[in-house]
Amino acid sequence: MSNPQTFDRAQSMGLLARAPADRLAALYPDIAEHAVLRGPETGAVMVRGRQGGTGAPFNLGEMTVTRCSVRLPCGKDGHAYVQGRNKDHARRAAVLDALLQTEAIDEVTARVLAPLAEAESAQRTARASKAAATKVEFFTMVRGED
Repeated sequence: MSNPQTFDRAQSMGLLARAPADRLAALYPDIAEHAVLRGPETGAVMVRGRQGGTGAPFNLGEMTVTRCSVRLPCGKDGHAYVQGRNKDHARRAAVLDALLQTEAIDEVTARVLAPLAEAESAQRTARASKAAATKVEFFTMVRGED
């Protein structure tokens, strides 16, 4: 495995959180041994928005999230916040976050993160091409000359 794709921790945690739970379970079916520091808990967080992406922030509404924190036998801690109520998804993402801080980083990157990033990129490209197909270009015709 030469020159594996690299992800910083924020990118990794984002990929794990956005991944469909069943896809993450398929890519990493056997969860590594770990101790639960904070069991999967479901709660709500306030989501903020900005009108037009640049306006003043406002409270958009609440979103359900599940969080989990684990510790591997080597002492590395992993944390995860995922949208929704899937406790298994949160625990699996937390274990993977911890593994990404160990010597298993290359294996986890190749086996889990790279396929998730590739699928996310393909989905983004497909969505962009679908939106581009609806693009309308306007132009002005000048009648006569002055």
